[in-house]
Amino acid sequence: MEQLLHYVWKHRLFPLRQLATTDGQPVEVIDPGLHNRNAGPDFFNAKMKIGGMMWVGNVELHSRSSEWYQHGHDSDKAYDNVVLHVVEQADTEVVTSSGRTLPQMVVEIPENVVANYRQLTAAESRPPCHDTVASMPALRLHSWLSALQMERLEQKTTAIESLLKTYGGSWDDVFFCTLARSFGFGVNSEAFETWARTIPLMQVGHHRDDIFQVEAFFLGQAGLLSPDSLPRSHRQEAVRDGHFLRLQREYSYLAHKFSLSPMNGHQWRFMRLRPQNFPYIRLSQLAWMYWKQDARLSNVLAAASIDELHRLLRAEATDYWHTHYVFGVETAGNRKQLSKASVGLLILNAVVPTMFAYGRHRHDEKLCDRAFDLLEQLPAEHNHIVRRWEECGVKASHAGDTQALLQLQTRYCDRKDCLRCRIGYEYLKAANPK
Repeated sequence: MEQLLHYVWKHRLFPLRQLATTDGQPVEVIDPGLHNRNAGPDFFNAKMKIGGMMWVGNVELHSRSSEWYQHGHDSDKAYDNVVLHVVEQADTEVVTSSGRTLPQMVVEIPENVVANYRQLTAAESRPPCHDTVASMPALRLHSWLSALQMERLEQKTTAIESLLKTYGGSWDDVFFCTLARSFGFGVNSEAFETWARTIPLMQVGHHRDDIFQVEAFFLGQAGLLSPDSLPRSHRQEAVRDGHFLRLQREYSYLAHKFSLSPMNGHQWRFMRLRPQNFPYIRLSQLAWMYWKQDARLSNVLAAASIDELHRLLRAEATDYWHTHYVFGVETAGNRKQLSKASVGLLILNAVVPTMFAYGRHRHDEKLCDRAFDLLEQLPAEHNHIVRRWEECGVKASHAGDTQALLQLQTRYCDRKDCLRCRIGYEYLKAANPK
């Protein structure tokens, strides 16, 4: 049962004996990685030692090894960076599209784990401490949410400070990268950050007054002007499309001029996305925003209100995309503008953390306070985690509350770190917790 295997891997419910690959190499799982519920490998950025050597990469899981071939992973470049294949039954060797033979590890699921599986997964969908939350004093709960909100901002500040070192102290580059990551809206966030790190803003700035050249720069660096990187569903239409060919020629000129190397276009995800979220549309909107120059960091930091931020971050795709979602396939015309909700997410995930981190860097408490004010002005987010806590009686009034709930879920509940949680403390000290 592959779903149960995912659960065992995620929570590291392994047998007590030494883990090993099918060819006898010892395995030590340091971090199982981030569970991926979209297209691509099952777990991203896992860390482990195999045969004494440290590996960082993706992990794919199947009930039987042969399912690797049944699912077509052997010809899919998105699976070339898998470092370990975890299975219940190893019935064949597996290779990637590059011809590399993958190490495999058989995981035997203990009988007691199988018996308790449904109960455990039910507990994850509704925190076992839900009765404690409902009876917890409002002031104490609010205090804990405030602390979680600060903790989440501190966590994001650490990531931004790391980016600042990468970019040699350039806050404009840091904001561009953070904003780009936010344009991924979860599913393509990692790909957008990888892409942003390939963009030399100084060179792009030489062509900033030409939106066509900016878009060619952005799409080309994304690897989306290479036919082999495009989804097969529209690859043939793209190579016959005049606009695609013009962009391709323009990028070829820019790549030669600036010695550019594009990212691997296979990193972009299209499956389970609404067409308005396709990477082409989002990259075109980001190109339009860059061309307009309204969303520069200096303007964003100086914005006097959240309405002004919405105006600065307003963006739409270029004219071609008003009648297309992919290259070469025309659709009914409609302007591909960022929705108000999408702009709100950009403020939440890019502007607020950058403003807070910049305020910390400059020892400007007023700027840090403005970041918190923005969180309280933004509406509460709507997602499955927030809804889960609402069912437990925790009502989120604004985005600051929902950010706190996301921190609670991802840093405490998912890690079963109840001993560091104030709700867990209330639960543990109760005489008869339910």
